Amino acid sequence: MEKTRERNAQEICFMFLFVFFLCFTCDGFTYANEHEILLSIKASVDDPSSFLSNWKNSSLFCTWNGVSCNSDSTYVIGIDLSGKNLSGRISESLFKFLHVETIDLSNNQLSGGIPENVFSCSSLVHLNLSNNNLTGWIPGGSLPMLEKLDLSNNFLAGEIPSEIGSFSGLQYLDLGGNALVGKIPKSISNLTRLKDLTLASNQLVGGVPSELGYMKSLTFIYLGYNNLSGGIPKEIGGLILLNHLNLAFNNLTGEIPPSFGNLTNLNYLFLYFNKLTGPIPKTIFSLKKLVSLDVSDNFLSGEIPELVSEFQDLEVLHLFSNNFSGKIPKSLASLSHLQVLQLWSNKFSGDIPEDLGKYNNLTVLDLSTNNLTGNIPESLCYSRHLQKLILFSNSLEGGIPTSLSHCRSLERVRLQNNRLSGHLSLEFTTLPLVYFLDLSSNYLSGEINQWKWKMPKLQMLSLARNRFSGELPDSFGSIKLENLDLSENDFSGQIPPSFGKFSELMELKISENRLSGEIPKQLSSCKKLVSVNFSYNHLTGEIPDTLSRLPVLGNLDLSMNKLSGEIPENLGNVESLVQVNISHNHFRGKLPSTGVFLAINYTAVLGNNLCGGASVTHLPPCKEIRSSNWWFFGTALAAVAFAVMSIVVFIYIKRRNEADEEVIKRMEIASDGGGEWELLFFDQKASTFLAIDDILLSLRGHKSVVATKNMQYFVHEVDLNNDPILKINEISKLRHPNIIKIISICKSEKGRFIVVHEYVEGKKLNDVMEVLGWESRVKIAIGIGKALRYLHGCCSPVGILVGNVSPENVMVVNVKDEACLRLNPPGMIFSDNTKCLVSSAYIAPETKDTKEITKSSDMYGYGLILIELLTGKTPIDAEMGFHENLVDWARYCYSDCHLDTWVDPSLKVQALKNPNQTVEIMNLALQCTDSDPALRPCARDVVKTLESIIRTSAFCF
Repeated sequence: MEKTRERNAQEICFMFLFVFFLCFTCDGFTYANEHEILLSIKASVDDPSSFLSNWKNSSLFCTWNGVSCNSDSTYVIGIDLSGKNLSGRISESLFKFLHVETIDLSNNQLSGGIPENVFSCSSLVHLNLSNNNLTGWIPGGSLPMLEKLDLSNNFLAGEIPSEIGSFSGLQYLDLGGNALVGKIPKSISNLTRLKDLTLASNQLVGGVPSELGYMKSLTFIYLGYNNLSGGIPKEIGGLILLNHLNLAFNNLTGEIPPSFGNLTNLNYLFLYFNKLTGPIPKTIFSLKKLVSLDVSDNFLSGEIPELVSEFQDLEVLHLFSNNFSGKIPKSLASLSHLQVLQLWSNKFSGDIPEDLGKYNNLTVLDLSTNNLTGNIPESLCYSRHLQKLILFSNSLEGGIPTSLSHCRSLERVRLQNNRLSGHLSLEFTTLPLVYFLDLSSNYLSGEINQWKWKMPKLQMLSLARNRFSGELPDSFGSIKLENLDLSENDFSGQIPPSFGKFSELMELKISENRLSGEIPKQLSSCKKLVSVNFSYNHLTGEIPDTLSRLPVLGNLDLSMNKLSGEIPENLGNVESLVQVNISHNHFRGKLPSTGVFLAINYTAVLGNNLCGGASVTHLPPCKEIRSSNWWFFGTALAAVAFAVMSIVVFIYIKRRNEADEEVIKRMEIASDGGGEWELLFFDQKASTFLAIDDILLSLRGHKSVVATKNMQYFVHEVDLNNDPILKINEISKLRHPNIIKIISICKSEKGRFIVVHEYVEGKKLNDVMEVLGWESRVKIAIGIGKALRYLHGCCSPVGILVGNVSPENVMVVNVKDEACLRLNPPGMIFSDNTKCLVSSAYIAPETKDTKEITKSSDMYGYGLILIELLTGKTPIDAEMGFHENLVDWARYCYSDCHLDTWVDPSLKVQALKNPNQTVEIMNLALQCTDSDPALRPCARDVVKTLESIIRTSAFCF
């Protein structure tokens, strides 16, 4: 018996020692292994901020930045590298740790796919890879211990794996802001512990699963910005813990389920931008904890009951863009927490509640575009916090309340298109924060110059279509004024010369008044003026020659005045000018034969004593002035003629030596196969320095730039499709800041053609696209548009066609980010670009069929460039899914996807700050690439639209 006990004791001792040494060996192995894993992770990423600088072999990894270990410092339990500007790919090694519980790589620039072994780390509790540039699919797998999974704001594609239902411990799931497709898997209902569910901003289709009603722990549901359809499941009304429900921006139909009245803990309900119908269920008004209700942009109807008074915690109420009718509930005035009330674009009628604002904390009130009558209540700004007051397009009467004149928190005021009357008070013209003021189309009257305006923030002011009278004020108290519209009133006196101090002014309209006197020369100081309308007044004198100094002037209307004299010749040289109306004045003499006057409509020159101009003006030809007293002026005329001839000879010699002039050179060469070359120069200076040997030497070295002793030039060998001299003289004379000038055409007797352009310090657009910011891209888009506007409308009656408007032919000037378009002579295309014009991805579909280049086909290429600037994708990008081309993909994304799924990742932050601007430019791009050429806008309208988008983007509601 004793031997047996002794043997058992020895065995137990042996087992103890075995386990001890095994554990010791295992811990040692784990420590060494995890050390290597961490170094492997470091090697897979770029670390420009050197956050991982202390990840070295010689140190203990538990002291490394971003690494946390267990209490004994023997193994890794957490890795936090969020927001450290890391790039590169995620290493598979990251998921080989045995004990790691938290991995956070969010807010970096990591790219590539998620490793297949991502869900092999059985100890993992929290995984956050959000806000990176990850692509590919979400791997399948199962991690019962995982509580938080955040893969949001990447570029993940494919469907949500059905295995997601096996993550039984999950409490937080965020897959939003990706490009996921397919339906929401029903297996998601197995996640009974899930509290937060976000699948927003993807491309998910199908219905909202009724199985969500089984997930009783849910407090947050965000499925907005997808393509979900069908009705809203009534089962969601059983989620009594729900705090936040967002199903916005989908294609949901049917009525709002009455069962939503059971969501007694709901604070936020967002159903906007769907296709919901019917009334708001009365049960909704029992949700006493509701803070924000947004059901805007649907087809909801019916009246809003006085039960709205039950929303005692309500801060935001958005019901706009529906078909609601009846009166605005008076009980809204009792909601003490109400800050934002937007009911615009409905069919509300009757008065605005008398006490609205009296007990509220209103900051934004928008009741515009309804059928409201009565007066504007005095109580709207009782909170002293009202910032935006928007009541336009109703039938409101009476004066502007005195209380609003003391509402110094106001920033944006839009009261146009009503029946308001009375005068502006002194206090109203001194509101310090107002930047947008539109009182147009009312019955307001009185003299506005009797008060000294003090509105230092004012950018937009419209008093048009009222009954104001008297003289115009010298100032409106702001140097930031961008848009000023005083048209269709009864103003008299002169246009104040002080208007020339409005250095930011872009639009000035004072038409249909009784203004007299001359046009102030000081307006030439308004360098940003785009549109000027002085029509239907009593202005006299001549057109100031200084107006030709306005660099971006596009529209000038001086019609129906008493102006006289000759039209300044320099006015035709304003390259930006696309529309002029000088009809019904007393102008005389010859109409300028430059710029906009080449294609001016005859109705724009009627009622004057003008002659000449193009045939479209229908003006008589100019005749020589004859005098019966020729003998009296004979000697004087002879002297003048001699002087003029001397000046002409001097100018001719000067231009021959200094200005552009055609020079033809012929020369024999021995290299490159020999033979004779003919060089046609459009720059006399270049003909002195540039030789064919230099050009050929550059091409042999595969260089596009040739450098001479004095200058540098771009050189390109071209292929010939037809007669290259068809319009060569016309193109050679083009002078525009956004067009690269052609210097020379070189032709060999063997049929080779070389084009020489002026040198521009910069790079091709397709080479720098990725590094350009939002402002630079918009600037470049406008620059290309201006070049096309000039070519299509200002160069000749028929215009000049580009043929291949592509990033390859756009140079981006260093530092300035100016865009310069590189033209081909007619019939030529660059052989270093494509072998055949119609093979270019930027050529319109109809041109590929007919081989005919038109202004519309140029606009198609321009539209593709706009899409590329917005999305970062090119026409040859392989990631178009089931779409045939970039245009189809962009059209799909524009109509069916949220902005952040198609905008270029590098622009996402800027684009989301101003989504309206981004969406409007995409809409313009899609117009330019319309399959019907007749529906594409012209270059002039494109530039006007772009400038308007940029100018008014700050003036959104």
